[in-house]
Amino acid sequence: MSRVGFAFVLLLTVLLTACSGEPQTSTGAMPASSPSTTVAFNEWLDSEFEAYLDFYPQTRTRLGIKKDYGKLNEVSVDAMQRVLDWRRASVEKMKASFSREALDEQGKISWDLWINMLKQAEAAKPFWYHDTIFGWRGPHTSLPNSLINYHKVDNRDDLDAYLARLKEVDRQLGQYLDRAKAAYEKGIATSHSNYELAIKNSRRVIDGAPFNEGEATGLWRDINGKIDALVEAGEVSEPEADEYRAKFRIAMFEDVKPAYVALIDWLAAIQAQVDPVDAGASTLPEGEAYYQYRLQRMTTLPLTAEEIHQTGLDEVARIQAEMDEIRKTVGFEGSLQDFFVFMREDEQFYYPSSDEGRAAYLDLAREYLAGIEAVLPQYFDLLPKASLEVRRVEAFREQPGGAAHYARGTPDGSRPGVFYMHLIDMSAHPTYRIENLSYHEGLPGHHMQLSIQQELEGLPRFRGHHGYTAYSEGWGLYSEYLAKDMGFYESPYNDFGRLSGELWRAIRLVVDTGIHAKGWTEQQATEYAIANSAKSTAAATSEIKRYVYMPGQATAYKIGMMKILALRARAQEQLGDEFDYGEFHSVILGGGPMPLTLLESRVNDWLDDR
Repeated sequence: MSRVGFAFVLLLTVLLTACSGEPQTSTGAMPASSPSTTVAFNEWLDSEFEAYLDFYPQTRTRLGIKKDYGKLNEVSVDAMQRVLDWRRASVEKMKASFSREALDEQGKISWDLWINMLKQAEAAKPFWYHDTIFGWRGPHTSLPNSLINYHKVDNRDDLDAYLARLKEVDRQLGQYLDRAKAAYEKGIATSHSNYELAIKNSRRVIDGAPFNEGEATGLWRDINGKIDALVEAGEVSEPEADEYRAKFRIAMFEDVKPAYVALIDWLAAIQAQVDPVDAGASTLPEGEAYYQYRLQRMTTLPLTAEEIHQTGLDEVARIQAEMDEIRKTVGFEGSLQDFFVFMREDEQFYYPSSDEGRAAYLDLAREYLAGIEAVLPQYFDLLPKASLEVRRVEAFREQPGGAAHYARGTPDGSRPGVFYMHLIDMSAHPTYRIENLSYHEGLPGHHMQLSIQQELEGLPRFRGHHGYTAYSEGWGLYSEYLAKDMGFYESPYNDFGRLSGELWRAIRLVVDTGIHAKGWTEQQATEYAIANSAKSTAAATSEIKRYVYMPGQATAYKIGMMKILALRARAQEQLGDEFDYGEFHSVILGGGPMPLTLLESRVNDWLDDR
C-alpha cells in the first residue's frame, strides 16, 4: 500500500470509529460552554491527578516533587486493581459533576482523554500478566536509574528518604518477581535472549563495591557522591557522613543484594527451561488478542497486523528507492545492498571505541542541535524553555548497539532534558546517523515536544504528563523528516542516514508483526533487518530483542509519522499559500499528547475555523 493509500485508510478508520469516547452529558447539562465551568473542571482534574500520583511516588519524584520522597511504588496485582477501581470511580464522579457540553474546546479534549485513560486501563486488565517485566528493560535497571538520576539530595531529609527507598528495593522487586512467577505459571514467558539480558544487567547492578572488589557499583558511587556533596555543603559533618555510609552499606547488603540474587536465580532457572528458539506474542495464551490489543494501544488506531505488515513492506521498497538515488549521487559502483555494506563497514563513518571517540561523537550531536536551534523560530511559534543535555548512558544499563533515547526534565527546569546514547560499542554508531538522531531525540523532536507539553498553560496537569506512543514517537520521526524541509542534511551521506532512520521504522512494521503475528523467530527478524538496511549487526540484534520484549511498540513510530504528514498535507492543500508551519506545529503540539484520532479532530477543527 502506498503512503497515500495508507493515509486514506487512516482517515477511514477515524470516520468509522469513535476517538476516545462519544460526547456525554450529565443530567441538567448546560447547552453552551462556560469558561468558568472549564476552569472549575480543570481544578477538579488537577485534584484527581494529585490523587493519582498518590499511587506513584516515583512518578512524583520524576516531576521534581518531593512528597512521599521515601517511598517506592506499589506494583502488586492488588495495587494495579486499586488504581483501576480509582479510575472507574473518578470517571463516574466526572460524569456526575460536570457536563461535557458546558466545557470549551480544550475542556472537551480533557474530558475525552480522561475517559480514554480509563478505557486503556480496562483494555489492559485481561493482559496484566502478558507484558514482560524483566528483559531488555525492566525494574531491575529502571529502579537504580531512578534513584541515581531522579532522587535529588539537597539536605539531610532527602538523604534519609534515599535510604528509606533503598530499604524498599527488596519489597518492590519482590512484587515484580511475584507477578513474573504468576505469569510463568499461566504459560506466559518471554524469549530466551530477554532472560539472558535481564540476568546480565541485574548482575551488573550488584557487581562491584560494596559487594566485592573492583569499581563501585552505580548505586554505591551515587550514594557516596551525594553524601560527599552534603558534607561539602555543610549539611552533614564528616562523622555523620560515616554513619550514613554505614547505614547505606547495611541496606545494600540486606535489601538490595538479596532482591537481585533472588531475581537472578529465578531468571536463570526459567531461562534453562524456555525454548532457545525465540517466539512472539502469538505463541502465548490468548496471544493473538494480546497482540491486537498492543497494536491498538501503541498506534491508537484499529489497524490489523496484516495491514501494518503490508504497509511496512511497501514503505521499505519506497525508501530503498530513494536511498538508491543517493548511491548514484555519490558515485558508488555496485548494488544498493553493496552500498549498505559500504555504509555499515567503511571506517570513515566511525569514531574509535575510545574516550576520545565517544567524546567526539557527543560533541557532534551537540553541534547539530545548536545549528537547528538557531532556525527553529522560522518553523515554530511554540518553543521550549527547558534546557537540553547530551550524555552517554550510565555503565550499569549501557548495552552494545542500544537505541538512543530521551529522558524528560522537570516542569520547573531544575533538571534538564537529556538525550542519552549507548556508546560502549562505537561500531554500532555511524557518524551519518547522529544528525537525524539529534533531531529526533532533541530538537525539534522529543525534547521540544515533551518540554512544551509540560510547559503548556491553562490545561489540567495530567495532559502534560500522560503520553501516547504514536503521538510522541510519530512526532520524533516527523522531526527527522522536517529537518530536511528546514535545509539540513547537507551531506548526502547524512541524508542517507535520515532515510536509514525512516527505513528502520518501516522495517519495524515488518519485523514486529513478523515476530508477533506471523511466527518469525528472532533470528529471522534480525536477518531481514540486516539484509534490508545499513544497520550494524550489533545494533540490529539489540533492536530486535527490544521488539520481542515490547510487542507493538515499534510500530508506533512510522504510523504516527505518516499520520502527522497526512494531516500536514491536508492543511497545505486546503490553505495553499496561507499555510504556516508555525501555526500548524502549534496545533499539533499545543494540545499535548493525544490519540491520533483525537489529533485529527483537532486539526480538522482548526482548518474549519480557518
